[in-house]
Amino acid sequence: MKKNKITIVGAGMVGSTTAYSLIAANLCEEIALIDLDKKMVRSQVMDLQHSVPFWGYTKIKMGNYEDLRDSKIVVIACGAAQKVNETRLDLVNKNALIIKNIIPRIFEENKDIIVIMVANPVDVLTYLAVSAFPKRKNQIIGSGTTLDSARFRFMLGEYLKVNPQSILAYIVGEHGYSEVPLWSTISIGNTNIDAFKKIPASVKKKIFESAKNAAYAIIEGKQATYYAIAAGVSELSKAILFDKKTVFSVSHLIEGEYGIKNVCFSLPVVVGRKGIIRKIKIKVSAEEKKLLQKSAEKLKQVIKTL
Repeated sequence: MKKNKITIVGAGMVGSTTAYSLIAANLCEEIALIDLDKKMVRSQVMDLQHSVPFWGYTKIKMGNYEDLRDSKIVVIACGAAQKVNETRLDLVNKNALIIKNIIPRIFEENKDIIVIMVANPVDVLTYLAVSAFPKRKNQIIGSGTTLDSARFRFMLGEYLKVNPQSILAYIVGEHGYSEVPLWSTISIGNTNIDAFKKIPASVKKKIFESAKNAAYAIIEGKQATYYAIAAGVSELSKAILFDKKTVFSVSHLIEGEYGIKNVCFSLPVVVGRKGIIRKIKIKVSAEEKKLLQKSAEKLKQVIKTL
């Protein structure tokens, strides 16, 4: 019997902060944390348990792979973390072997579970998982540019003096250097951004570069990013657990969109109880389409090295 339970593989900063976000949002009945470092995961669980009286009740425990059997979601937040002067793609060889070992174990325990891939490089690792289990492609979701899009909306909101929740804007493609801002589709209150306020090209570039490079600035200052991605995973989990049918820009298998296939990267999709329940064909500009194709080719080159 499945319940509103989430298992998190990896109890480092991202995994533990994700657990805290889920507890604070009062989304699930139970959270199991799995990590090879037993001393560390035990301490994380104790600290998280002590936060429960301040929020809604959530059972939180040290877990193992048997916890996947009655979980609806597994969040993969393990592996090497990105360091200063290191790109997400630099992590590929470190983390690919970990993911190749974990994914079969997950589906052996629970064939219906929804996988949220957070480990980087998220697009490449999502593709590895989908390639191993193609029939589960809609159950395997990379966090992708969910966070990039949130950063983009925040920075646009700061410039436009509008609540970012009222701004519909997406960054798509790779979660990394080749990601693409969809300026042509941005709207505020159902009004195209250019009609709302003309933004000079130099300012557009600055806003996008700030969103794209935010992780590197944060890592330089405090070694890791975790609050915002934890919030994003919490929202994704809510959409799955309660079948909210919410649109997110997440990494998934691309099957011909914009002339691209055999790669995973982010485009907006509808997310619900079964994972990805519907793809959305967004009309993009010719330049944006070209940039998306370049982003796909960059990822394919990395995949070929595995």
